[in-house]
Amino acid sequence: MSLFMLLLGAAAIACCCIAVGWRLLHYFQLESYQLPGYFRSLNRNAHRALLPPLAAAAVGVLLAVAGAPAPLRIVGTGLFCGVLERRARKEKMKKPFVVTERVKRLIAIHAAVAFAAALLCGLVSPVLMYLLIAAEPLVLVLAALCAQPVETHINNQFLNDAKRRLAAQPELIKIGITGSYGKTSTKFLLRDILSVRYRVLATPSSFNTPMGVTRVIREQLTPAHQIFIAEMGARHVGDIKELVELVHPTMGLLTSVGPQHLDTFGTIERVRDTKYELIEGLPQDGTAIFARDGAICEELCARCTLSDKLMPGDLMTASEAQAGPWGTRFTLTDNETGESRVCQTRLLGEHSISNLLLCCTAARRLGMTLEEIAQGVALCQPVEHRLQLLDGGGVSIIDDAFNANPVGARAALRVLEKFPGRRIIITPGMVELGGEEDAFNRSFGEQMAASVDVAILVGRRHTQPIVDGLLSAGFPQEHIHVVGSLEESTSVLHAMMKAGDVVLYENDLPDNYTE
Repeated sequence: MSLFMLLLGAAAIACCCIAVGWRLLHYFQLESYQLPGYFRSLNRNAHRALLPPLAAAAVGVLLAVAGAPAPLRIVGTGLFCGVLERRARKEKMKKPFVVTERVKRLIAIHAAVAFAAALLCGLVSPVLMYLLIAAEPLVLVLAALCAQPVETHINNQFLNDAKRRLAAQPELIKIGITGSYGKTSTKFLLRDILSVRYRVLATPSSFNTPMGVTRVIREQLTPAHQIFIAEMGARHVGDIKELVELVHPTMGLLTSVGPQHLDTFGTIERVRDTKYELIEGLPQDGTAIFARDGAICEELCARCTLSDKLMPGDLMTASEAQAGPWGTRFTLTDNETGESRVCQTRLLGEHSISNLLLCCTAARRLGMTLEEIAQGVALCQPVEHRLQLLDGGGVSIIDDAFNANPVGARAALRVLEKFPGRRIIITPGMVELGGEEDAFNRSFGEQMAASVDVAILVGRRHTQPIVDGLLSAGFPQEHIHVVGSLEESTSVLHAMMKAGDVVLYENDLPDNYTE
């Protein structure tokens, strides 16, 4: 092979690797560019991740073995990879692949790594060059490792700029919120309540990573803001500490500690210690507010050495609670003054009062009156995809698609029980619960049996423990429908749905969990 054809072939192989690796790049992005999560996604989606590179490599090898000239091999393999890439790009995703600046840098480094590897392989054998395409999942890993120093340098520049912007506003009140579940809802509830008196900036949606929070600070924070609320998420020990070192909050809210992300944490003790990093990072004159859960949050409150530590019921109390399809109502009382106000909100479920009380306690500590707090509670709206009640044209739809934990699932079932009519649930169950995942899903099925009339389960393999739980609780098998996709569940639902039904969408697995 001439030098020109060798260079051309190596360039073509690099393009082929990127083409067949398009879906792999998406998985990498969904896992926040973390290699351990990327490998777990490959394991869960082996056929979708590995078959395209293998098929493309087979085309090139067969053409080489058949003695096809180099130009024909290059064009044939390239066209086949182009078809695979087009199919991957057209595939409907719940969270589309976004070609960010980071992705562009990774693609450039990926191309360089693949070109160098293909060149080395081509010096040995044309067949070996085409076999490199089959190794695309690992080529991407090598490219990611090469890109890491560049990304670390860029991220540090952004982080330092965000820290400078925060330091330039010494009067800004900074609040951190974390928890295994409930943190996003609590963040927005607190924002709505505080906005009655203050100019508040809260991180949007699930912007709860260091770079997500950094982006909000750099792009949205202005001198006019009086309060900044940062949601702090974690998948590994030390994640919350990194966020605390960025934001330096003076108030921290801990919404919950439970079995979430056990696939990365491993044990509930590591989850507990990581969430407590927020409280440990507060200054001595800071305020820590813990959920009253009768379990780990209360243990952490007892451990806390801050003089200003609170739980719902200490400063503020909620009584005379009522809940129904119309929302929730309760009487809020300041235990120090005895003053009370009736609060009403469209939020569904008595469990929402716990999050509201957490926020009311924080608002009271920040100087708001009970009248202002009641006005704020009335402003609170359900967070999108979190027990959000929608009108389905004669059918009530409860969208709880972003809820994926055992406690939240039980709360959603209790909300469903409050509705009249036939109750239908559509769910793929729960994920990221480590070795306990099947047990939690079986328990979910057992609880479901007492709350629903029809169960539509998405994912034939993953939902088997839910089926086992339903059947063990005496749920009629003919009322269980197991389907392969969300689209198929919609077809099943439309075939049976009638006026007066209520449908609960409980959890919606991300693309890297699709069977």
